[in-house]
Amino acid sequence: MADLSQITEHMEVIGADGVHVGTVDHVDGDRIKLTKKDSGEGSHEGHHHYISGGLVAEVEGDKVRLSANADVAVTFEEEA
Repeated sequence: MADLSQITEHMEVIGADGVHVGTVDHVDGDRIKLTKKDSGEGSHEGHHHYISGGLVAEVEGDKVRLSANADVAVTFEEEA
């Protein structure tokens, strides 16, 4: 797992395929909390989502790159 202490607010979270997954609100323990604006649509709209820190492959510049493609990473999101 990458060093989550390097992750800061407003960093872009991207899948291994380079597709935008979300924007960091903050790190909450071993999870990344995404901003509400990236919460999706329908029943997911307006809720924060979390991604496991275990999916973080690396932190480079202002981007958090995941080890999974974006379409797979969103299936691991936990809604709060």
